[in-house]
Amino acid sequence: MYIKIFNMLFFLLFLNAASAFAKIAISRVEPANWWTGMKKSEFQILIYGPGIANAKVSINYPGVTLKSAAKVENPNYVFLYVNVAKTAKAGNVPITFALGAEQFVYKYPIKSRTDKSGASGFNAADVLYLITPDRFANGNTANDNWDSVSVNRNSPNARHGGDYAGVSQKLDYMKDLGITTVWLNPIQENKMRGGSYHGYAITDFYNSDPRFGTNEEFKELTKTTHQKGMKMVMDMVLNHCGSSHWWMKDLPAKNWINNDGVFLQTNHATVSVMDIHASPTERNTFLNGWFTRGMPDLNQRNPHLATYLIQNSIWWIEYARIDGIRQDTYSYMDFDFLARWNKEVYDEYPNFNIVGETWYNKATSPAWWQAKSALNKKNPYLKTPMDFSLTFAMQKAFDGQTDNGYLNDIFEDIAQDFIYADPYNMLTFLDNHDLSRFSRKEDNDLKRYKQGLALLLTTRGIPQIYYGTEVLMVGTKEDGDGRLRVDFPGGWPGDKRDEFTKAGRSELQNEAWDYLQKLLQWRKTSIPVTQGTMMHYAPRNGIYVYGRMKAGKAVLVMLNSGLKEQDVTMERFTDVTKGFTGGKDVLTGKTFAFDSKISIPAKGEYILELK
Repeated sequence: MYIKIFNMLFFLLFLNAASAFAKIAISRVEPANWWTGMKKSEFQILIYGPGIANAKVSINYPGVTLKSAAKVENPNYVFLYVNVAKTAKAGNVPITFALGAEQFVYKYPIKSRTDKSGASGFNAADVLYLITPDRFANGNTANDNWDSVSVNRNSPNARHGGDYAGVSQKLDYMKDLGITTVWLNPIQENKMRGGSYHGYAITDFYNSDPRFGTNEEFKELTKTTHQKGMKMVMDMVLNHCGSSHWWMKDLPAKNWINNDGVFLQTNHATVSVMDIHASPTERNTFLNGWFTRGMPDLNQRNPHLATYLIQNSIWWIEYARIDGIRQDTYSYMDFDFLARWNKEVYDEYPNFNIVGETWYNKATSPAWWQAKSALNKKNPYLKTPMDFSLTFAMQKAFDGQTDNGYLNDIFEDIAQDFIYADPYNMLTFLDNHDLSRFSRKEDNDLKRYKQGLALLLTTRGIPQIYYGTEVLMVGTKEDGDGRLRVDFPGGWPGDKRDEFTKAGRSELQNEAWDYLQKLLQWRKTSIPVTQGTMMHYAPRNGIYVYGRMKAGKAVLVMLNSGLKEQDVTMERFTDVTKGFTGGKDVLTGKTFAFDSKISIPAKGEYILELK
């Protein structure tokens, strides 16, 4: 009995002595800083270090108070919830950690919000230019190799060396083409075996991948983009992280990762979240599974993780002053989390825009995700879903070789726009980094290319163009994703051809480039296309006609899917043409009177500004 009591007292004395001499070590603090004057006064600080949860935490700084120090399963983490009053001033806030006789003071920077640039969002007046940074241009070869991973341009799945410096050097090229908004595939650290060139296996949410450049270099790139009159969109991934993310070796809690951290392959049943007939087992497998073994899904239902992820987005907006976010694997995440994420971002930045990757074959599913959708009992708050349904119709439809009446499929798809809360805020595209490129090896002329771009850039929605479209880059999904994301010729020192220049392109490429440039530069000036409503007519004899109207101005688009030239009489289109006597084609400069027939070339198009 006495021996047990003695042993217990000795053990308690040992614990107290160990506590008294314990060293407080902090390995990681995220985010590295915050700001005064934010609309939401509370923010979270993740503190990571051996046994840090055992320390008593306090803050003594005017206007800054510690609301709570939340502990989790793992004692190596503590989540601080801090309130910054409107009266608080910028400075280094002392956060004191006390453990026994040991004290450690961490000076946490809270900065002033001095940069008011950017965060302006994007809309139908913009055209997004999607870039895979590793494959676009290498402006700084000194940062090519890192973490025992070397550049190998001979392998489609390896790192190739593209970076911020390369993008910066080509901003004038993009502006000259007519682009208004630059969208970069993910730029955060991907410290993965093999390099993870695509960027979708993030291993540090707060740091840029050093092979692209530093955080400061990304911030400077965004600033330069703004100075040239363009916008910057950042691709984010909140659904999953890379399996080599720093926290995977020591998770805050087992429910930080889906399925309590145990690999479960998702079934990719994206429709199950809104399918009234879906099996609960199938829906649960979808929601709780992992994207891949190398990309474990994050459990946004964990409240600390949810706050961490939302705050990470806001930090990047405030830090770099980006204008928009494209959110990857949107429909894989928890609905309530996504609604909260959208709302908190928009509350802080009302003009901001977020596009979600809503990858579905039918238009009804992305409509369910759009803000104020009549199809959803809850408000998803997402302004811009991606219109994959129209993309698939365009990819299958346009064909320069056959007389197949393909425009009916496009017409019928757009005719379903009544399901959208705001069809003019849908993201439209012919292809992207996950799909076969719109241009094909077998195309020996530009008929398909021209019709596709004419529709994309004049129909409703916010158009996106994939880098290299303007020089007829090709690549199929069947050949692998790396073949869809090839290097832009001329972006690397020593490239034999420089397709960023007219001299480096073929005659056909220059024709394609000039066509797109003329269309893009004109589009900027067209109020009906960038701000107006749309009215269309059911295709007849393979001819699809639609109008864009705004403030007494109008544009009439005419597409001919036939293999022969066709004459069109204009009486049918008076809903659009009333008050106008004719139009001028923005592409050829030809003028047409509406009291005569208009002959549309085989597989041709006219974009008429009405006069």
